[in-house]
Amino acid sequence: MRDLNVVAGQMTVKAYFINQDQDPQRLDCSRVDAVSRTVPRTVAAARAALEKLLAGPTASEKQAGLITVINPGVTVASLSIQDGVAHVTFSRELQENVGGSCLVTTIRSQIEQTLMQFPSVTSVRISVEGYADDEILQP
Repeated sequence: MRDLNVVAGQMTVKAYFINQDQDPQRLDCSRVDAVSRTVPRTVAAARAALEKLLAGPTASEKQAGLITVINPGVTVASLSIQDGVAHVTFSRELQENVGGSCLVTTIRSQIEQTLMQFPSVTSVRISVEGYADDEILQP
């Protein structure tokens, strides 16, 4: 759903996490589920959504089986959207000790779905501190 709710100085964005209760054996590595987050109204809604993604699920969401596979400590160095492509650069923590095709697919899916909720984003290019999309998050 590409609709953002805006109410009195606040807006709702979505962050995408893994629901272990829905797919406990991780048969579909690209499956992620949306949770809503309220943020201050901003023109940088995509960045606000990414920040909420990186903050991870809340305690109650964790109890409900939601997790993230994105490493702790990851930050967004830059984000721009040009001609429908979101170019996002993360800190090196994004790919530290990351291996395996399922894990890489899940990380990409969490980031891509979080950004593609916005009508201005049709695709996502991920980089890490100068390393391009095709050089990072490899299985």
